Amino acid sequence: MLTEVIMPKAGSEMEEGQIVKWLKKEGDKVEAGEIILEIMTDKVNMEIEAETSGTLLKILKHDGEIVPVITTIAYIGDEGDVIPETASAPVKEEVKEEVKEKVEEKVVEVKAETKKELKDGEYDVVVIGAGPAGYYSAIKAAQKGAKVAIAENNKFGGTCLNRGCIPTKTYLQNVEDLERIKASSKRGIILENDKATVDVSKALKFKNSIVKKLTAGVEFLLKSNSVEMFKETAYINSNGNVTLESGKELVCGSIIFAGGSKCVKNIKGSENSNVIDTDEALDLKEAPESLVIIGADYIGVEMAQIFSSFGSKVTVVERKDSAIEVIDSEVSSILIKSLEKSGIKFIFGKEITEISGEKVLAGSEEVASAKVILLTTREADLTALKDVKLEVSNGNVVANDKMQSSLKNVYVPGDVNGKKLLAHAAFKMGDIAASEIVEGKSDKYNNNIIPRAIYTYSEIGSVGLTEEEAKKSYDVKVGKFNYGANGRALAHGDSSGMVKIISDARYGEILGAHIVGPRASELINEVSVLMQSEVIVEEAIKMVFGHPTFSEAIYEAIADVEGVSVHLPKK
Repeated sequence: MLTEVIMPKAGSEMEEGQIVKWLKKEGDKVEAGEIILEIMTDKVNMEIEAETSGTLLKILKHDGEIVPVITTIAYIGDEGDVIPETASAPVKEEVKEEVKEKVEEKVVEVKAETKKELKDGEYDVVVIGAGPAGYYSAIKAAQKGAKVAIAENNKFGGTCLNRGCIPTKTYLQNVEDLERIKASSKRGIILENDKATVDVSKALKFKNSIVKKLTAGVEFLLKSNSVEMFKETAYINSNGNVTLESGKELVCGSIIFAGGSKCVKNIKGSENSNVIDTDEALDLKEAPESLVIIGADYIGVEMAQIFSSFGSKVTVVERKDSAIEVIDSEVSSILIKSLEKSGIKFIFGKEITEISGEKVLAGSEEVASAKVILLTTREADLTALKDVKLEVSNGNVVANDKMQSSLKNVYVPGDVNGKKLLAHAAFKMGDIAASEIVEGKSDKYNNNIIPRAIYTYSEIGSVGLTEEEAKKSYDVKVGKFNYGANGRALAHGDSSGMVKIISDARYGEILGAHIVGPRASELINEVSVLMQSEVIVEEAIKMVFGHPTFSEAIYEAIADVEGVSVHLPKK
């Protein structure tokens, strides 16, 4: 039976590989599992095994050739098998040269534009929005030599710094501190009074001091990079420039529209005074007696634990059958059970259609009630587009992997494009947009290697595909390691977590990782680096992790993919 040998896709970013050396020649007999050639990507060297036994009938690509992934490079079969006439032909070198020249021309052209003398009010780049995508892209463009202006109609730092990541993580640190106090007696720490509560007004004051410090830091960084700041609303106008609310026009070559996202109250009855959004929730001076949160995504579960620690009786209602769908269900279920054990109530499979006083309704059914109702819905903030139209899908501005919108000179990194509503994803997108504008080249954005974290106690860290998602496209192998067998977790006093690794059974590519337990938000970055570096399972097993550390659990889970974890019972 004729079998193709292909250039493997040994990593989510791999687009081509180079054949280093064939270890077999045409006509040689090969056995399944026998190494037949060596290849090299831009990050790793790999040995390729024969998938079947037979004769190496035909080699299509030879030593030194660079080949796109999933291209047939040889055939293994039986004597007499017919090689298809459409077998891949070598890529013509002159075509490669032509592409190279075009890229170089583009770079020179863009660089030349950024070097021309600009008058007052003229800029190479104008950025709308000073959240993570906005201020990051502004600084990156300035570092590359562009003259940059940025406009923001709220506080610099955006949602993350002022109304999201930083405020919630400040409050969630209280949760961990409370849990550690509760566990202190087991560790031999004797407190005169082990009953601890949160003074919400003092917690609010502390949170605001952190936000103020970081907001000032963002403005300082912009100023130090000579980015001109305008503290008012900005709009993209029909002639491709930017108009400020004051009427001033900023003439520019390119626009980075990083409008971010905003809270939405979109349920019937949400105009009631007892219905709040997450912005308002983070500025409450006292905890409500009872709280219903609509939505069990990462925002919902973090808010649930924050207000539960404040003393509120919390119920979370989710229209889907499970929480946090981007996280592997086996891992997210561990967190939900932990939160339920702490007293938070979850109701799944109920889509809230109306809020009536203190009641939340699914049709005519009363699902839950509370003094305060919290909505977690967000949508892209398209305020800057009142005079122009960009292609929009499902409420988000459509962007390609270079962050370019349907208008050639408008780039749209961050929440506004809906790819991933995370600050660090916005940083990367902002970097790509700035590089494209100033240098005419950039990295390709890859959603699959962006880590995610939920900062509850215990934490969740996640990157790549869930097991359910991976099985739709790959033959998968899964490795797991429980914190209960990790020395550092046991010494820490919290061994309830686990690490789960999903890999491609054929090539050993790490497709995803999901962690629940202490330090998960930090640990997941290690797996993200492995994925970005295209390190396969076989290579990762050869690495050395410090002991005793939480990160050893990652190593053991990777080793378990191949059934060789020393610290797990033999399967």
